[in-house]
Amino acid sequence: FSAVVLKLFWIKYPFLLFLNPRMKRGCALNYVLCAVCTATVFLTLGISVLYLHVPPSPRLSHITILLWVHPFGVAPLPDCWKQFQIHGCTITDDKHAYRQADAVIIHHRDVVKGRARLPPEPRPRSQKWIWLNHESPTYSPGLQKYDRVFNLTLSYRVDSDIYAPYGHLIPVVNGSGSLDQTTSLRRPSRLLAWVVSHWSASHARVSFYNELKRYVNIDVYGRAGKPLKKGSEAVRELLRDYMFYLAMDNSQHTDYITEKLWNAVRAGAIPVVLGPSRQNYEHFLPPEAFIHVDDFPTVEELAQYLNKVMQNPDLMKHHLSWRQNYSVHQLTTNEKFCQACEVVRRTRGQTSEVPHLKDWFCS
Repeated sequence: FSAVVLKLFWIKYPFLLFLNPRMKRGCALNYVLCAVCTATVFLTLGISVLYLHVPPSPRLSHITILLWVHPFGVAPLPDCWKQFQIHGCTITDDKHAYRQADAVIIHHRDVVKGRARLPPEPRPRSQKWIWLNHESPTYSPGLQKYDRVFNLTLSYRVDSDIYAPYGHLIPVVNGSGSLDQTTSLRRPSRLLAWVVSHWSASHARVSFYNELKRYVNIDVYGRAGKPLKKGSEAVRELLRDYMFYLAMDNSQHTDYITEKLWNAVRAGAIPVVLGPSRQNYEHFLPPEAFIHVDDFPTVEELAQYLNKVMQNPDLMKHHLSWRQNYSVHQLTTNEKFCQACEVVRRTRGQTSEVPHLKDWFCS
């Protein structure tokens, strides 16, 4: 760029040579080249600074998403740009906006249980209906009713159109902001804890607990045990005193790995998991970051290994040293809604639908 500008400049202003008769043509060219290069650098920096402080181009098509019903109670709606730097996105719960909305998010539990009806048909031209679900297939009845009803899926499944996991790892540079730093003062003195609210004898996790408690002491909290304040923060605070945590969900399905695991990870406890296969967990965590109940032929051998880790600093390090390279991000519900905007914008004009919702979600 500088060379081209210099050539044009020299052709147009040859008199520069005569400003100083002693100046050679090559020297004069060098002076002009330096000036042009300097101007180019400052211009580039100026543009970069402006880019950092100005929202993305308004030429991006604006997307309006209607939240048909608030999942799990009414909550404040997000400003997608201010909160998540997602431009051109409006989330509304005003049903009068139905005809103008580019997409409608519909929470499965609310429509299947009759707390809300589906939006009226015929739907506006090119509008997309988004199926939202946080539950596992075991607790998602009536899926077969909605074949070919929805255009996009929003769930924890990795193969969802809008992927919204309960949590995921983010690599960090030089350990800055890593999980290791957030729990560096942790000194676990107790072996194993389990927080459980939904207790059912039919659950695999209850059967496993009844077997494991024969070999190790398990401190149980929640509705089925010692009292504990509600919320993930209370769980994480509790787990700072424990080496292990039973991260067991109410059912076992592909990618169904909930906040139970991520609470343990953030607190610095080693998760003992009962859920999908080890291979599935390894999509989310390094293999040494958790202990899968299937890693051992018997529950007694698992219990023996837990005690062994508690007494062996090298084994502790093996299961925890990975933490210096990662932090955890857990999406809020509002962030999921704003991410939906980007997918709706990207698929604008497409008319795909989910033909067999149950077959996909239960696979």
